[in-house]
Amino acid sequence: MTMTDDVLIRVEGTAGRITLNRPKALNALTLGMVRAIWPALLAWKDDPAVELVILDGAGERGLCAGGDVRWLYDSRARGLDDALAFWREEYALNALIHRYPKPFVPIMDGIVMGGGIGLSAHVQGGTRIVTERSQLAMPETTIGLIPDVGGTWLLGRAPDSFGEYLGLVGERMHGAGTIFSGFADTFVQSAKLDAMRAALCSAKASDVKGAIARFSEPPPHSNLADRADIIGRTFSQPNIPAILDALAREDDEWATGTREALLARSPKALAATLAAVRRARKLGALEEALNVELRLCLHLFEDGEFVEGVRALLVDKDKKPRWKPPSLAELSDATVEALFAPLPADQELGLRAPV
Repeated sequence: MTMTDDVLIRVEGTAGRITLNRPKALNALTLGMVRAIWPALLAWKDDPAVELVILDGAGERGLCAGGDVRWLYDSRARGLDDALAFWREEYALNALIHRYPKPFVPIMDGIVMGGGIGLSAHVQGGTRIVTERSQLAMPETTIGLIPDVGGTWLLGRAPDSFGEYLGLVGERMHGAGTIFSGFADTFVQSAKLDAMRAALCSAKASDVKGAIARFSEPPPHSNLADRADIIGRTFSQPNIPAILDALAREDDEWATGTREALLARSPKALAATLAAVRRARKLGALEEALNVELRLCLHLFEDGEFVEGVRALLVDKDKKPRWKPPSLAELSDATVEALFAPLPADQELGLRAPV
């Protein structure tokens, strides 16, 4: 077993086990954790004794609340290098997990946001587990950022206009809602997780889906799906001002609250998110979306929007961010388009999908 302070990496039976181990910080992801997980996954790819990989989080509050944004905030005093290294290596790990050749079982119990979604929701093969305690969200617009870690790719493939809604508002999806929106596959009661993990640790790769099925059950009804009509009417609009206008026309408490939530978000992050999710629908691979997201995140970091969002929400906690510009009316199309501009060659992510 390899053990660090923040992530536990070991082999149990036939399973490679990765447990994020910062329960007091809701297992928020650090660069050190990314750098510990990467070589383990590479080694297990070619290890015949490892049939599958299981990802979970320490404690009972969540798998991972996201990247360690406070560390990113503090890193600004050192320039751009730390933020660039974190995002580049995190996104490369997301792509590795997406293409992993062995069954990969993420257990998305409790809170799963941002970086936690990047580690789990891109898994292919129908093995993404949620429970009645699951709360998944991509709330990056609240801190002046866009849904990254491949979030635009996932949101672009959510049904109807749910990708726009979930990406702009950052609503928490519960167990059934995560399956409805395409972020998870299978519902398992949290009380059965230990037994399921034990079964998986003695499974062959070909038995993984069957082992999960023995503990799964149909998910409960999704309240998210009940709002399909109103979300379709409002979030299919061509731009953020039109979405706000459409919400204002609805005689509905949910619409009023949603509009107020959007008005509190970074105008720049909202416009960039809407454009990125819609552009991601036209991309051919996750890797392409990650390349675009790095450009967006780095530009928002450099121009201070992300830093101001973290300051207001997590550092000073005054919840009074000073967005630049402060309103959508002052935001130009050119400003938004500049966020998509290529980075210097030595900063670009440059991921490519396998041929």
